[in-house]
Parts: sequence; C-alpha cells; structure tokens
Amino acid sequence: MAQPSIELTAEQIAHFREQGYVAIDAITTAEEVAALREVYDRLFSERAGREEGNQFDLAGPDEDPDAATLPQILNPAKYAPELNDTLLLANAQAIARQIFGDQAQAHFAHAIFKPAGHGAATPWHQDAAYWMPDMLYDKLSIWVPLQEATPENGCMHFAPGSNGFDVLPHRSIGDDPRVHGLELHADYMRYTEPTVACPLPAGGATLHDAYTLHYTPPNRSSIPRRALILDAGLPPRPRERKVRFPWKEEKRTARAERAAQAARAG
Repeated sequence: MAQPSIELTAEQIAHFREQGYVAIDAITTAEEVAALREVYDRLFSERAGREEGNQFDLAGPDEDPDAATLPQILNPAKYAPELNDTLLLANAQAIARQIFGDQAQAHFAHAIFKPAGHGAATPWHQDAAYWMPDMLYDKLSIWVPLQEATPENGCMHFAPGSNGFDVLPHRSIGDDPRVHGLELHADYMRYTEPTVACPLPAGGATLHDAYTLHYTPPNRSSIPRRALILDAGLPPRPRERKVRFPWKEEKRTARAERAAQAARAG
C-alpha cells in the first residue's frame, strides 16, 4: 500500500467528534483522481458485480438497469483490485487510526453515480440504519468526489450534531420495499435542521460518523457526479439489548434476489 500523506489537525478531529462530520480539501492527488475516475467509469460502464447483486439502482426497484437514476456498486475493489494500492486508501486508513486508534481499518465500501441532469437525490439517512440492528458501530464514512462536488450536482449535506442520536426510524425510499435505499421517516425530518452543505474540489473528502444524518441532492448539472465511499473504523460491538429495524425486515429487492441466485450457483 502507498504511504499516507495526511494528518488531521486537532481542530478537525474535535469538529468530527462534536458535529459528526468534517470536510477536508484534499485526501489524494489530482493525478490519482484522474486515474480513479478512469477505473470508476470502467466499472459503471461494465455494470461490474450486477449478476452478484453488487451493482443496482439505489433509488428505484432496479428492474431495468438502463432506467437507473442512482446506480451503485458495492465493494468496487473486488472488481478493480488496483484500488487497494492507492494513496486514497492509505490516507483513509491513517485518518481512521487517528480517530479510532491503531486497530482501525479502512476499505472501499461502494461507489455511487448520479447521471448528469437526472441523477436522483440520496435521501436523508444514517448509515447505521443499513447495518445490523444488534450491533453498535465505531465507524466513519469517507466520501470522495472525483470531480468538483456542488449543491447543483449532489454534494454532501449534514445535520450537525446528529451523531448524538441512536438509529432513528427509517423506511424504504418512497415506502417501497423493492427499493434498496433508505430514507429517514418523515416524522423525524425535524432532526435534519439546521443543514450544512459541504461543496468540495475533486479529490477532497467529507468524513461522517455512522450515526450522522446526511443527504445529497439530485444532479441538476450537465456533468455526471462520481463519488467513491470508504468505510473505516473498528469491529462492531453487541448492543446490551436487542432492537429491530423493520425497514430491513420488509425488504424484497431484485438486488437481493440476484445475490441469492449467485450464492446458490456457487
């Protein structure tokens, strides 16, 4: 792996811990951003991982891949292992260890694409709402745009201090269990105010806690919005009492069916 070249300041770490997010201007070089963009575009052009259920429309029922408005690829390094030898990953790991200690690990979690002009919003949600309800998470997500990220094309927005909440009630986008994506239940939208937008240059990054409420608007611009997301942190810890995430129990997605078929086929 490349050697890290980044170190957060004490002020940045304090902001992350208190507000649940922080933005940094650069987590890698312009040269690496250009190389990452080539890999990214190839993966989406090939719909890498679709037959395994790892490529799908986050915002729709995913029945027609040509109709996707928010295509996503899980575990992109599985299909492009060169991602594991990048400065981006080395710096993500260094950041994770500054915040969570020497046992923290980072990996490429997913890639999300907003097509030019019609890329869908990613609704308000907490990442931990997607995960195991019986566990607690010391994790952050590192969101990296591969072109300038603006409010017009879908930059990150955060609700400062919302990392202090446990997982709030969510539902499938549009209350449709065929859709993989989640949205914060309407009764809890008051917790998204005030909202802070975080525009970034290409190769910048936002870091946000697993419990921080966040959102990206639709892409109304004339250029595609590309984003790579890395997960970083410690292994999950069991909760003292069991909880349920009904929004996970009700899911009936085409993505999950493709994954099950692939598993049965070996």
